[in-house]
Amino acid sequence: MSRRIDASAERLFAFLADPTNHPAIDGSGMLREAEQRGPIAGIGDEFVVKMHNDEMGDYEITSHVVQYELNRRLSWEPVLTAASRDEDQAELGDRAGHRWGFELTPSDDGSTIVIETFDCSQAPEWLRKVLDNGKRWTRDMTVTLEELDATMTLQADGTQRGERLRSRPVERRTVTSSPSSRSSAVRTEVFTGTR
Repeated sequence: MSRRIDASAERLFAFLADPTNHPAIDGSGMLREAEQRGPIAGIGDEFVVKMHNDEMGDYEITSHVVQYELNRRLSWEPVLTAASRDEDQAELGDRAGHRWGFELTPSDDGSTIVIETFDCSQAPEWLRKVLDNGKRWTRDMTVTLEELDATMTLQADGTQRGERLRSRPVERRTVTSSPSSRSSAVRTEVFTGTR
């Protein structure tokens, strides 16, 4: 997904490199709270996010930063590290082979093209199937970029971060998965047009 946002790449990167900002712009409604460990500073950093969906209930993800290019690119690979359901306990600590991230391309007019990526090319076949090779997240990624744009506009106008976002309704998503068949991956990234 991509969107032109009227903010510098430096400003956007600083916002995105602070995981405590992620729940405020999350289009899925599943992110609840990120632990504050300071901004992401490079590959190998980790951050923890408390999450919830109707199927899994409450759970926790530790994201491992796998790409970091200051003011240009940031991506991470989430790993389930805590779960409220007994049937999810066996998956704790396993990397599922998918990545989330953002790419920032500055424009001459001072705006930035922001691309949110979801890459499940290294995920097991059963997970790629459940996620429709990432297409499942298209609407949520669109909302995330809309919320990021709104947040940058609010900050530029002097409004407190998240003031508008706290009042938006949160939609809960059900993620259905069945690890019954696993095989090699096919690279998939989800992109659509710009604003």
